[in-house]
Amino acid sequence: MSNYNLNEVKEMAGGDEDFMKIVVQTFLEEIPPDVEAMNDAISNDNPDLAYQYAHKMKPNLQLFGLELMDEVKVIEAWAKAGKRKDEVPQAASKITKKVNVASIALKRDFELE
Repeated sequence: MSNYNLNEVKEMAGGDEDFMKIVVQTFLEEIPPDVEAMNDAISNDNPDLAYQYAHKMKPNLQLFGLELMDEVKVIEAWAKAGKRKDEVPQAASKITKKVNVASIALKRDFELE
């Protein structure tokens, strides 16, 4: 059972393997640092910055089928309306774990360093 889904990436790439590899590489270069920055913002009680990173990652998380929209919404609700703050650490933790596991699998599956 894979922890990511490349159906949308494949559709976008139209069977172009090189393009798929570039999309995967971009994900690996951008998303883990964004997750880290989001976590730092949460630790520093900076909902606006946490929102920016969570929101920025949303298309990529969806593109790779990581099914983290509920968790992103928790962070957005905290930033927008000060709601669900007690759920933020758990949501951030789930995002972090899923992105880390997917990153390891993507590196392995695409033979990237």
